[in-house]
Amino acid sequence: MSLLAFALAALLLAVTPGPGMAYVVARTVAGGRREGYASCLGTGVGGLVHVGAAALGLSLLVAQSALAFNVVKLVGAAYLVWLGIRLLLRKDPVSAVGPVPVHGARRALLEGIVVEVLNVKTALFFLAFLPQFVAPNEPLAPQMVMLGSVCVALNTLADVVAVTAAHRLLASEAARAARARLLNRVSGTTLLGLGAWLALARRGT
Repeated sequence: MSLLAFALAALLLAVTPGPGMAYVVARTVAGGRREGYASCLGTGVGGLVHVGAAALGLSLLVAQSALAFNVVKLVGAAYLVWLGIRLLLRKDPVSAVGPVPVHGARRALLEGIVVEVLNVKTALFFLAFLPQFVAPNEPLAPQMVMLGSVCVALNTLADVVAVTAAHRLLASEAARAARARLLNRVSGTTLLGLGAWLALARRGT
């Protein structure tokens, strides 16, 4: 059940438009498909840095105090509820970024890495999301790396699809906005329910 909930939440979050997707699309508009794909790879690498940091930090936390780890999991569940509420209340479904200059694929790759590594929201998300689905009686770091890598792979795949669509101009701005609103509602409801379910399940144990 936990793995199914993880897969559903991770998939919905990956396809929900956000700052990362807006950035790679803006990069595509500025420098073409090559720069767009390079920026997708860069944000993926940056995401893996956050996964490694979360796995190391939480492993050290568990070694120090099981109680502290349980507190992190409960706070993480509350954070998921908060993210769900924000998605449901968001009025502008498509996060926008300003115009970006043309730099070439190599620069786009490096810039994508830096942008994602410096994204504090990504770090907070992994710290809140991944611990909800690990088995406390199993080695923590490998589980965190595996689950986090799945999230990063899904996010990168969604970004690649967005870059391809932007390059080919397959949909109008109005159609993209309508789909984004629907995805926000579905993802927000899923996160809200998932966070509440995890918090209440923990409270009852």
